[in-house]
Amino acid sequence: MPDLTGKKVAIIATDYFEEAELIDPRDALVEAGAEVTIWSKGSDPIQAVEGDTEPTQKVDVDGTFADLDVSSIDALVVPGGTINADHIRVEEEAQAIAREVAEAGKPLAVICHGPWLLVSAGLVEGRRLTSYPSLADDVRNAGGTWVDEEVVVDGNLITSRNPDDLPAFIGALENALAS
Repeated sequence: MPDLTGKKVAIIATDYFEEAELIDPRDALVEAGAEVTIWSKGSDPIQAVEGDTEPTQKVDVDGTFADLDVSSIDALVVPGGTINADHIRVEEEAQAIAREVAEAGKPLAVICHGPWLLVSAGLVEGRRLTSYPSLADDVRNAGGTWVDEEVVVDGNLITSRNPDDLPAFIGALENALAS
């Protein structure tokens, strides 16, 4: 495990995010020494789900999308969960955050249905990525190359398909932060 002391990672999500896709990266990054913050539309705790339908825990947030200063972070994580991903993709501030991270060349780690945000933010064209399989057409229609692999690293963009891919997803993000 790389030493990520001093690294700052932001996670952006809304209600009904897939629990493991936020909690597992957060906990692994914190264990490696990174400071991890969570940002959402509002300041209330956000609802996690398992398998898109089973509500689990609520997670506190550190601030709103409008409060997130991209220059102060080293990487961005976008978890999936169909409802979370569908809601966050239309949030102008979330799109702006993703674009700013991409333009700065910082690691942008997106899993499961999260790539819908990349599509809506105009960040897919010419990129190679993966996602939950039902997003393959969205990725292709946005000009990206969709592949069925557990983790795909294309420059600063790190993508994975689902919670089963979390070990590879987290490993790729840790490696990107450590380099």
